[in-house]
Amino acid sequence: KNYALAAAILANQSCSFAVDAFAIPTSSHLTAPRSISCLHSTKDHIEAKRKEWSLDGPSSSLIPEVIEQMETDTEFQELAKKISKIGVDGMTKEERAERRRALEDIGVPNFMKFVVAKDDEENVQDSHIQNNRLYRSHPTILQLNIGLYCNQACTHCHVESSPLRKEETMSANVAARCLELLQNTPTIDTLDLTGGAPELNEQFRFLVKMARQWAIENERKLTIIDRCNLTVLLEPNQEDLVNFLKENQVKVVASLPCYGEDNVDAQRGRGVFQRSIAALHKLNEAGYGSSSSDLELDLVYNPSGAFLPPSQESLEGDYKRELLDNFGIEFNNLITITNMPIKRFADHLAKQGQMKEYMELLVNNYNPQTVGGLMCLNTISVGWDGSLYDCDFNQQLGMGIAGKSSEESSSAKKKFSIFDIECLTDLEKYSVLTDNHCFGCTAGSGSSCQGATA
Repeated sequence: KNYALAAAILANQSCSFAVDAFAIPTSSHLTAPRSISCLHSTKDHIEAKRKEWSLDGPSSSLIPEVIEQMETDTEFQELAKKISKIGVDGMTKEERAERRRALEDIGVPNFMKFVVAKDDEENVQDSHIQNNRLYRSHPTILQLNIGLYCNQACTHCHVESSPLRKEETMSANVAARCLELLQNTPTIDTLDLTGGAPELNEQFRFLVKMARQWAIENERKLTIIDRCNLTVLLEPNQEDLVNFLKENQVKVVASLPCYGEDNVDAQRGRGVFQRSIAALHKLNEAGYGSSSSDLELDLVYNPSGAFLPPSQESLEGDYKRELLDNFGIEFNNLITITNMPIKRFADHLAKQGQMKEYMELLVNNYNPQTVGGLMCLNTISVGWDGSLYDCDFNQQLGMGIAGKSSEESSSAKKKFSIFDIECLTDLEKYSVLTDNHCFGCTAGSGSSCQGATA
């Protein structure tokens, strides 16, 4: 099958990826020479590597440097001018048209028609598909995007976060209502906090503390996830953040798209890699990522270009070996996520003339086994303003969950917010909104905020 062939090709590609990441460049902060050797993971070795990669003195904020980079980045400036001219909605429509043209050029219908046709070919029966529509099951994950403000501005960011996004931030009223819905929905076992850099939002600690306290008082098992960019742990006034996460048993899911300095800094900004390593050391020292601890630390890989992630399992082995041997870092699991053809990455594809090629890659590697694991089937995504979505990607495209309220006489559908429902299971009767970007979640081994799905 196409996706099996692609997996074999990617297995070979991952070898060259590993070679690139193997070359660890020197840094002006460091004095001890480094060599890439197969070292034993002894306690002395780990301590030596952590000391070698420690930053000298308290770290300053990354934000001024990021803003300076944004001001001198030609692509970012062009994108900013375009947004000011046609608006975010205009950009979204333009992206969708680009993807649609790409699919038309290769003779592919819309996503759901394609999925249903493939299921018929494979004689696959999926209980989530009814009348050519996708329907969710009981929600188990409540994901809150609590704001788009961030101390970084990564090239692949599908929410286009940056230090300039100060207005889009969750209010106390919205945060409190999200907690009420969590309490009202017994099927929810995970509270997933994302952004931006969610930790820089003033509602972050309130949400974590209240959710953890409520879970303890009601003897309810609840996983709280912090989707962390790592460098935020070194920002001024965040010195106690690691201890806060530890005290509230928060699972950290941290972005690290490579284990080599050049690749990370190219994608996430100058100086991000060394700060990320220092942040990982702080987490390890607090007990995160150790096999003997219940403090979970997962890392996230996403490709640096227009290709699919390699095998999650094999890449995790590479990450664990390289990070332990070269930096003394331990973690639990690696999550691989496919770059979605939306927002900054869509703009990059368009500029490089690669949209058709990338959409064709996603379509040719469609895997029917991924459909049952789509995150939209068990996740409810909430925007900073309380709007409801099927997933974080739909949120960034403004594709809100919509339906006809039982109290309305009009046949027109309305987009729902958290103030329109009493329980998250109220949304089960509404079909999932799909579009051509959904091919990104069904290619190869599949992709979701929890990693591969097949």
